[in-house]
Amino acid sequence: MSYATRSMPQQGENINAKEQTLLWQQNSYLGDSGISTGVVTQATSLSGKEDDQLDRDRILFDLDQGFNPGFTQEQVDEMNQQLSQTRSQRVRAAMFPETLEEGIEIPSTQFTQTQPTAVQRLAEPSQMLKHAVVNLINYQDDADLATRAIPEIIDLLNDEDQVIVSQAAMMVHQLSKKEASRHAIMNSPKMIAALVRAISNSNDLETTKGAVGTLHNLSHHRQGLLAIFKSGGIPALVKLLSSSVESVLYYAITTLHNLLLHQEGSKMAVRLAGGLQKMVVLLQRNNVKFLTIITDCLQILAYGNQESKLIILASQGPSELVRIMKTFDYEKLLWTTSRLLKVLSVCPSNKPAIVEAGGMHALAMHLNSQNPASPRLVQNILWTLRNLSDAATKVEGLEGLLQSLVHLLSSPDINVVTCAAGILSNLTCNNQRNKVTVCQVGGIDALVRTIMNAGDREEITEPAVCALRHLTSRHVESEMAQNAVRLNYGIQVIVKLLHPPSRWPLVKAVIGLIRNLAQCQANYAPLREHGAIHHLIRLLIRAFQDTQRQRSSVASTGSQQTSAYADGVRMEEIVEGAVGALHILARESHNRTIIRSQNVIPVFVQLLFNEIENIQRVAAGVLCELAIDKEGAEAIEQEGATAPLTELLHSRNEGVATYAAAVLFRMSEDKPQDYKKRLSMELTNSLFREDQNMWPPGGDLGLGPDLQDMLGPDDYNLYGHGPPSNYHPGYDTIPLDSMQGLDINSQEGGSHYGTSMDILSNNPLDEFSHLDELPHPPTDNNQVAAWYDTDL
Repeated sequence: MSYATRSMPQQGENINAKEQTLLWQQNSYLGDSGISTGVVTQATSLSGKEDDQLDRDRILFDLDQGFNPGFTQEQVDEMNQQLSQTRSQRVRAAMFPETLEEGIEIPSTQFTQTQPTAVQRLAEPSQMLKHAVVNLINYQDDADLATRAIPEIIDLLNDEDQVIVSQAAMMVHQLSKKEASRHAIMNSPKMIAALVRAISNSNDLETTKGAVGTLHNLSHHRQGLLAIFKSGGIPALVKLLSSSVESVLYYAITTLHNLLLHQEGSKMAVRLAGGLQKMVVLLQRNNVKFLTIITDCLQILAYGNQESKLIILASQGPSELVRIMKTFDYEKLLWTTSRLLKVLSVCPSNKPAIVEAGGMHALAMHLNSQNPASPRLVQNILWTLRNLSDAATKVEGLEGLLQSLVHLLSSPDINVVTCAAGILSNLTCNNQRNKVTVCQVGGIDALVRTIMNAGDREEITEPAVCALRHLTSRHVESEMAQNAVRLNYGIQVIVKLLHPPSRWPLVKAVIGLIRNLAQCQANYAPLREHGAIHHLIRLLIRAFQDTQRQRSSVASTGSQQTSAYADGVRMEEIVEGAVGALHILARESHNRTIIRSQNVIPVFVQLLFNEIENIQRVAAGVLCELAIDKEGAEAIEQEGATAPLTELLHSRNEGVATYAAAVLFRMSEDKPQDYKKRLSMELTNSLFREDQNMWPPGGDLGLGPDLQDMLGPDDYNLYGHGPPSNYHPGYDTIPLDSMQGLDINSQEGGSHYGTSMDILSNNPLDEFSHLDELPHPPTDNNQVAAWYDTDL
């Protein structure tokens, strides 16, 4: 009979264990429970021997069904051994292994490592709970011990025997290393006061180390900081900054650092205790981590406090900080040092000291290094260089820095681009070598692309335009630069910046750049086609009207402010710049026709009456160009220009008098001979009263080449002689809100005051024209922005 059809043995049938096991296996493989097949489950025999054997066989069978096939005999023996262990032993081994005898191991019942056993899952939280209970017991023991010991330790700290004081200080230091006892110490003002007295009065090193070490441990808690501050701990800690022991210095400076960071009132207390001077002296050390803490403390103390900046300067701080930047490469130290230099660089007194100490080169090292510095370090270095750059226009050997800055203009970080453009603007101001360097390393192309990509971000476009303005004037590569702007498709972008929403500082810079671009004849047509003349005339009329309204207001109200301002820009500057640019553009005949058609000649004539000589000069200059054409000369005469021009013949400014003479002679070409003679005599008596030999005999002025020869090889270029008359420091301050727009098309009365970014380090028109002794902008915070340190 086959296994498939063989039935279960009947009751009383004697079979051995092997046959019984085979029969169970057969039924198991068939998946038959004995119900669906109709097989009746028989009652087991009551004989003990057979039952025991049967139970053992059943256990072995069940084990065999629970594991994957193919177990070795060793694995089976191991399983049997595990089963012989009691459940309580396995739980004890998992949850309380320390209670087992040494050397005894209780193997796990888990053989498939995919899932942990129930005991294993229970063991981890049980251990955590056990440790928590133990820690709680220990914590309470520490707290109780400290509470009982503190009164006695206070008495010991006040003892006259220094040996006892030393032992007590070391004891309390040990107690402060544990959290529970540390809290007990913080809650005892008498203990803190005793520690401070021990620091102040004892000369014993161990006493000092123990007491200051305790204060250091307490300073990691706000309650501890407050307790130290209230107990007068800051003067005692500052005193320890003169110690020659490294551990004492470490404890003292780190405790002070925590106080400066988190405890209100600590800054003033440290300043009053002379902490600044002692910290600057410690800058001479060479431990980079120690210097990192020192420089960060100084930065906290100097930020927003001018007195602290001057104390650091008087203590020779700038030179030590520059030494650190040159000597070390530890990133955290360089970062904290650059932050401190950034704060000091907005101080008018510290700024030249940092530059003289070699600060520009020291900072540039970390931009030019082979290994790129961290982004936060690069950002701090750039802000500091920006702040210093207006005082570094005469520094030599910055070619590497200039090349790095041109490269950084392509950075995706807006802050990096802003700083790079600003530094380039300042370093190229009145420095021919720097101008040539920037031009040679592709600066024109980079600046034009920067302006294109900046969009409405005037914090970028304004310094970039100023840098281009400097690069297109007064150096051997200026003509190349003027052409390069056009070849890089920059003229259209630049002219668009004359549109709203551009604010007056940016408009002022663009006007200057356009004036320089107009020096290149190849730029005449592009400037004209993109509407430069139209926008210049519009801005001129707007600014002129603002100045007229301001004068009327002064006359009617007796106000002391005679100049009109908008966004911190004097409207006289806009007038001078726009007329100066039109003067250069008017050299071309087509441009002269457009200017005449805009009905702006009456404004030019009115400007001849202006009390500012530079405005008189540019007005007379543009009229001189317009008078070349007969139509222009007639229009000028019809506007009543003869009288003011005749008056200007007596001007102390040679340029004004020369232009006035040229206009009068061009206007007199169709006049009778008697009129010409009278005019010639007037010129002889006034314009050339100091040198009668300048004009040929007979008064024949020869208005073409003779006048130009007298003016010199620059061909009517009377700008740019001498240093700027109102050189403004740049990048010292930035406004709280520097991006408020201004509708420069508005024709409403009054000036618009808003917040503005003082980005330029020089006269806005210093590359081609200078105002003579004009009033400075108002300083009332109701009219201009509130300023603050650039360190944020």
